[in-house]
Amino acid sequence: MNHGYVQEVSPPSGEITRLLGGLRKGDPRAWDLLIPIVYDELRRQASSYLRKERPGHVLQTTTLVHESYMRLVGESDRSWQNRAHFFAIAANLMRQILVDYARRRNAAHRGADPVMVPLEVAQVGNSSDPVPLDELDEALNRLEAIRPRHSRIVELRFFGGLTTEEAAEALGVSVRTVEREWAFAKAWLFGQLSR
Repeated sequence: MNHGYVQEVSPPSGEITRLLGGLRKGDPRAWDLLIPIVYDELRRQASSYLRKERPGHVLQTTTLVHESYMRLVGESDRSWQNRAHFFAIAANLMRQILVDYARRRNAAHRGADPVMVPLEVAQVGNSSDPVPLDELDEALNRLEAIRPRHSRIVELRFFGGLTTEEAAEALGVSVRTVEREWAFAKAWLFGQLSR
């Protein structure tokens, strides 16, 4: 039985959405067809984020992708609506994995330098100094308490490596809204992290 899925070398974004629909309907073949497509995109997301890490960061792209992938596979609620929603969930998982990694590393090496990330996510002032990843996470949690969508935009753009257009699709808002809220979030985070 074909289920209407066609494996292509470079699948259109609609292919991922179709396969996610198959998963929601319980089609076991959908997952097998989806794996090679999303794996490459997860690698792109992880690589995009890890390029922002300090030199010598020991967490590798493959490790981050595998951990994210295993958590996605283990999700009990697979109600992913479309490609953008799926990769938004993946971005959130990557953030959690990276923050957990940073906290474990910092706890294991008390007195060692914390895991740092560039402040480019909030580069609206003069500082390009890196900040501890756990401080960025705490600032994002504070932002989420007052402006949840702004926090999600940072998560999608910074941790997920999504473009403005992809973030807009994931959130179901206009590109202009994402641009405006991204600018606000960067300024807000810069104020929080440069104290």
